[in-house]
Amino acid sequence: MGRATLVHADCLEWLRERAANSIHAVVTDPPYGLREFNAVEQAKLRAGRGGVWRIPPALDGCKRMPLPRFTTLSGPEQLAMRGFFAEWARLILRVLVPGGHVLLAANPLVSHLAYMPMLEAGFEKRGEVIRLVQTLRGGDRPKNAHAEFADVSVMPRSAWEPWGLFRKPCEGLVQDNLRKWKTGGLRRESAQRPFTDVIQCSPTRSSERQIANHPSLKPQRFMRQVVRAALPLGEGIVLDPFMGGGSTIAAAEFNGYHSIGIEQDPRYFQLATTAVPRLAAYVVPGGVEPGLTRTARASGRRSPPAGAARPGG
Repeated sequence: MGRATLVHADCLEWLRERAANSIHAVVTDPPYGLREFNAVEQAKLRAGRGGVWRIPPALDGCKRMPLPRFTTLSGPEQLAMRGFFAEWARLILRVLVPGGHVLLAANPLVSHLAYMPMLEAGFEKRGEVIRLVQTLRGGDRPKNAHAEFADVSVMPRSAWEPWGLFRKPCEGLVQDNLRKWKTGGLRRESAQRPFTDVIQCSPTRSSERQIANHPSLKPQRFMRQVVRAALPLGEGIVLDPFMGGGSTIAAAEFNGYHSIGIEQDPRYFQLATTAVPRLAAYVVPGGVEPGLTRTARASGRRSPPAGAARPGG
């Protein structure tokens, strides 16, 4: 599909068979409860019956999307999650080329359960990319005691989403790694502006959800920026092992990158096959995408990747 390859498979099984040093970047939003995307809980979500997926009431007049209840994770469930990410991190480290980056979506409650296994596998933590977004998570008063404790919130209302940034160690200096593997750094937004680690971004618009109705769909306004940054020279393969509705793969298509998306749920895989080209063509309302030249901004065309042939040159 264009420059993208979509695979219906379990990502751990696929990663075990993938050749070493064959992927240049990973941008993904993994499941964090492990249960919320299994067949039983997905059936409940699709039937509107909740289960692990909490259907919260409206907050300040805003309707909230179904949310997985990570606060209910037991000790054994947290250990299972950490064990899953330990195996996943080892497999990702093997398939990534030296200097390859991983951008890992998380939330403040459970990020440590994924971040620590990444470090233990041998990755370098390179910081976090912060998506500033009012997600409508948190801010609730104590359950069944709203009136009694009207001035109390059980948790702060979330206004940010962390994306862990990790790098497989380079071979030698960064410039040596860039010459050999095309990786080791992050692609600048322009000659004047580097990629920055705070990105203001509203929740996913309903117009995007109409294209890909996935509960964890990330907006193209955000995904196009982080996916673009993941390949410093605009060359290589971006992998999303938890493809879902295809937002990462669509962002790679938009940027002219080669990509691979893995999804084990048959309904979400089928959704992605139709959603990816439509999301890639989606026009972000009022948005100017990174990498657009002034001329291209007016016409809606992207500037060619670094090193690409240009008309008349």
